[in-house]
Amino acid sequence: MKRSAWLAILLAFALIVGACSSDSNDTATTAGDGGGETATTADSGGDDAVSQRDFRFVVVSHGQASDPFWSVAANGAKDAGSDMGVTVEYQAPGTFDMVEMSAIIDAAVASQPDGLIVTIPDADALGDSIRAAVAAGIPVISMNSGSDVFAELGVLVHVGQTEYEAGLIAGNRLAAEGVGSAICVNQEVGNVALDLRCQGFEDGLGVDVPVIPVDLADPTGSQETISGALQANPVEGILTLGPTGAQPTLAALDDAGLLGTVKFATFDMSPEVLDAIIAGDMMFAIDQAQYLQGYLPIVLLTKFLETGALPLGSVDRVILTGPQIVTADVAPDVIGFSEEGLR
Repeated sequence: MKRSAWLAILLAFALIVGACSSDSNDTATTAGDGGGETATTADSGGDDAVSQRDFRFVVVSHGQASDPFWSVAANGAKDAGSDMGVTVEYQAPGTFDMVEMSAIIDAAVASQPDGLIVTIPDADALGDSIRAAVAAGIPVISMNSGSDVFAELGVLVHVGQTEYEAGLIAGNRLAAEGVGSAICVNQEVGNVALDLRCQGFEDGLGVDVPVIPVDLADPTGSQETISGALQANPVEGILTLGPTGAQPTLAALDDAGLLGTVKFATFDMSPEVLDAIIAGDMMFAIDQAQYLQGYLPIVLLTKFLETGALPLGSVDRVILTGPQIVTADVAPDVIGFSEEGLR
């Protein structure tokens, strides 16, 4: 991971501490053109009061808060709103639907928020809506997906991981384990970020890797699809792109008596994924710290509106939150945070 990206993350957390530890008699004055007013710290009779700011931010994600992965990101945005004393609204389409997501962004822009956070799984479908937000003078930060396209849309900075490189790491690690054949299970085909993960995995492994599409809303059907793929073409390795693909894959491998035999890794985590890593049924998970992807943009926008300054993370303006490799030696320490909705 680039050292400058970690420095940016540490700076963001330093800003959080400064914002959350102010004395109850202090006042916080907004600066710049964000439209906020002077905010006085609420007097709660203690030292932990948070300055209430007249900022409203809208988060528009392609992933629903009910999804185990996205619920963690939503928790991050919610907690940041509380810590920063700002209003945060999390919105998402009911399914992976770019037309609906574009309409949600348009509605958010029309409501004139002080800042907008978006994921960019499909720049062709969402580009006009994001450019309209920028043209309206709304500061926009992207998170999770879109590291390769955010700059050309006028987005200030991206918080997340570079997806191709993360997939490349997974492929290299499985190749080092002697894997010579594999499949990539994709729960959102058409999501460019996930497509890039599979491409990076194939390139890192050095062999052709078939992509197996599954429906994240249908775990039973996903298990059947994966079982059929394994029967039709036995492989030595599997990469899934999230817990909604990993859990049906675990079930399919269990039914086939292949748990611990097929080298299996996934993107992202859940308590079930971590249990499987600890048990030796999976090699590792690639954690992109989605809680921070939800949290950090709220902090960055708040301080941008107050100071006009924005950490850029690196020369390409990507603040990296991953990839972080979680293996059996660290999974026991991580599982508690996952159960709390923080990892």
